[in-house]
Amino acid sequence: MSRPDRLYDLIALMRDGRLHRAHDLARRLNVSARTVYRDMETLMASGVPVRGDRGHGYRMTAPVTLPPLNLTLPELEALHMGLAAVGAGGDDELREAARALSAKIDAVLPEDRGTAPRAWGFAVYPFADAAHGFRHMPAIRAAIRARQKLSILLLGEEDTGSARVIRPLKLDYWGRVWTVTAWCEASQGFTELRIDQIETLKVLPQLFVDEDGKTLADFRTRAEQD
Repeated sequence: MSRPDRLYDLIALMRDGRLHRAHDLARRLNVSARTVYRDMETLMASGVPVRGDRGHGYRMTAPVTLPPLNLTLPELEALHMGLAAVGAGGDDELREAARALSAKIDAVLPEDRGTAPRAWGFAVYPFADAAHGFRHMPAIRAAIRARQKLSILLLGEEDTGSARVIRPLKLDYWGRVWTVTAWCEASQGFTELRIDQIETLKVLPQLFVDEDGKTLADFRTRAEQD
């Protein structure tokens, strides 16, 4: 398993908001506790809302507080996407302005949120390619609202042509990582896909309706049982 994939798995394990001990996470991922400690430091430095320390455990928090504003995760997502998009643009003046704004935001983040991210708003390793998926966000959001099927091809699957058809159910943002929860027509099961791993996306004309075992409520029930 690559390190970026392992870090994503850590985020997936912790997003229930519960306290997780490093040794338990290490056992789930088949790595050492020391590896988990290093990964947690990387996640915190990358801006992922994780709190905790060695010996006590780690927990993913929900909102990030910017006095005097309380930001929800969707609001944080919008802010991050805006800064990242401007920072990746070709206008030198706007790019520098985005970096300066990033530094100001970083300066007022609460000290108890752990290690402050470097150049907040600009992804650091291992999520440097997170902006790759930004172009798909509008289509995915629209498809969720319209209950419209999508045909997607993931990175590395271009040569095989193995596009998959999904029913998009929900978008989630986990600090540098965006995922879409969906029902996969091919595997006949739920899947959570990283947006940055989607190479091509096509909106299909087919609509979908709720079917037993294939709804977002069904996914949440299964997640609670795991």
